[in-house]
Amino acid sequence: MKVGGIENPAFETPGSEFGRRYRAGPAAASAGAVAPAGPGPYPEEGPCGWGPFTPRILQFCNNSEGYLVTYSLLAIFQGIVVNGLINISISTIEKRYELNSSLTGLISASYDIAFCLLSLFVSYFGERGHKPRWLAFSAFMLGLGSLVFSLPHFSSGKYQYGGKIEDTCQTGGTTFANATCSASTNSSLRKYLYVFILGQLLLGVGGTPLYTLGTAFIDDSVPKHKSSLYIGVGYAMSLLGPAIGYVLGGQLLKVYIDIQIPKRQDTTYTKVDQDDPRWLGAWWIGFLACFFAVWLLIIPFSCFPKHLPGTAEIQAEKISETHDDGGQVLVQTNNIGQSLRDFPTALLMLLRNPVLMSLIIASSSEALVATGFATFLPKFIENQFGKSSSFSATLGGLVLIPGAALGQVISGVLVSKRKMDCKGIIKFMISTCSVALILNSVFLFAKCGNVPFAGVSETYNGTGTLYNLTAPCNANCRCLRSIYYPVCGSDEVQYFSPCFAGCASYLLNNMKKTYHNCSCIGKPKRGSGSEDFLYEAIPGKCPTQCQFLPLFLTFFFFAVVFTFMATTPTTVAILRCVPDKQRSFALGVQLVFLRLLGTIPGPILFGVAIDNSCTLWDINECETKGVCWLYDNERMAYLLMCISAACKIVTIIFVIMAVYFYKPPPLTKVLPRKTSEKISAIHT
Repeated sequence: MKVGGIENPAFETPGSEFGRRYRAGPAAASAGAVAPAGPGPYPEEGPCGWGPFTPRILQFCNNSEGYLVTYSLLAIFQGIVVNGLINISISTIEKRYELNSSLTGLISASYDIAFCLLSLFVSYFGERGHKPRWLAFSAFMLGLGSLVFSLPHFSSGKYQYGGKIEDTCQTGGTTFANATCSASTNSSLRKYLYVFILGQLLLGVGGTPLYTLGTAFIDDSVPKHKSSLYIGVGYAMSLLGPAIGYVLGGQLLKVYIDIQIPKRQDTTYTKVDQDDPRWLGAWWIGFLACFFAVWLLIIPFSCFPKHLPGTAEIQAEKISETHDDGGQVLVQTNNIGQSLRDFPTALLMLLRNPVLMSLIIASSSEALVATGFATFLPKFIENQFGKSSSFSATLGGLVLIPGAALGQVISGVLVSKRKMDCKGIIKFMISTCSVALILNSVFLFAKCGNVPFAGVSETYNGTGTLYNLTAPCNANCRCLRSIYYPVCGSDEVQYFSPCFAGCASYLLNNMKKTYHNCSCIGKPKRGSGSEDFLYEAIPGKCPTQCQFLPLFLTFFFFAVVFTFMATTPTTVAILRCVPDKQRSFALGVQLVFLRLLGTIPGPILFGVAIDNSCTLWDINECETKGVCWLYDNERMAYLLMCISAACKIVTIIFVIMAVYFYKPPPLTKVLPRKTSEKISAIHT
């Protein structure tokens, strides 16, 4: 029944047909049944199984909890592959297949390209389809993409790691400049770039239904006040994927790429170990394992019915909170969404919904910051606080992943327990984003200065010039600028490599390497104790005197928590403010904008800001500009804080606009639950 042009489920007939556990299908139409305001006119509830084969044991999983477990497992494996294994393996793939960073950037972007191209169509047509089977298709494509991504290892032959490059001062012999240039110009291994891109495209196809149709199915199957809790748990579980991927990938990179290290008879070759720059780890094993694991999830998704038992009753009890702009009436009266011809009209309706677009732009702004820090937080910690890259990556993961998961669970519980309506949810988002903006000020006071660096921030004991690594003390060493292996001298100055420090020899004592006979290192600054003369340089960066790391990690952890406390409420608010039959499509539109305005430009913008703070670029023997070796720490901190603060302010502005534009349907203002039940009973 429609009153004032707005459809309200409280007026629909809750007859015995709605109470049946399994639906009779379209035949119910002839009996005069009235359709609930759900995803379809007559939900096809049924047992869990395949056709007539419905084992009783499977029915214990035929509920929202069973679906949530299966959904979470698929989200975890998707995170392991896409956001974990690929990110940690990309540098190994660069070296193995001789790809530059721009080409590996194309590999990374291929996932988002496929997602953007397909998200709208999958969410549009999948809304009326069998959502669990769409997720079975998602599992199939994710597994296939993982398999394809690992194939180059099996067709590229054994890894040939070549001879060892000395890192000490070599006054005689020749450099490797010519070999380096010729090796980097032509390579048959680059053809595997297209295989990696294909694998990423398949992964993008598989990831599309997961966060559109999968999330909408959760909202279909649980009461409204529990929806945020279930979605929050599902999103939190998806964050375990990158964490597992990083840990798993890091351990696999300790295994030699071909499992067994080859034994060579040639004396010019030496056996490689993990400290050798020629070492490459077994990056491909994780993708192969995920291929088998993800394909196993096809089984449970294929046995779920189109709608879980009890969905019709749940939908009948829900009261619409759709933004009152006439969209609900237009969808119902014109039956929009049944064919491809309706696609432009349906898309235009969503784009003209001011509440939806405000929430989408706000979430895109948050995604820009989140993906930027997810990509570059380890680099910030490494350069700001003088930690190793592996330790910085570990700290970044310990801050980002638990903080994001905790934020999504907390917000899901709060929204569920408080039974917030759509407007209340949006106001809740304003408070969380405001707290995150305040915590963002940690960049102002938890920053560190740079450690003295020879040839950059100071000269070589008064010789040479700034921003020139070569000085009279190392001019005859034939050093390679392509080999960045920092060492800390006993004079507390950092050097680009043992060669640029003028070190002619090294010793191994209890697996610890120390360098000696270093012509560029001055006298020790720590006094005249005997311990000062045990070495002249040791591998690694000089320890920083900055003690702000614990303070930074604490503030940044809570900033991440409050930032992600807006993620689950945003999804729930989007599902509430659009017509019921456009919920999946609305999530598809959100994810397209999320990538176009957030996850794709986020790392690029952060990368440009970080590059802008560079003080020493790598110019190799081929005169090619490469990576940045040294950054201005204070400039980096200020730039990242400005980007983050600007995005937070944009988020708050658009969330406030969503509150301003939102107009609830008139009936939701005057029909409390008990009144709706009485009216339904009278109507029956």
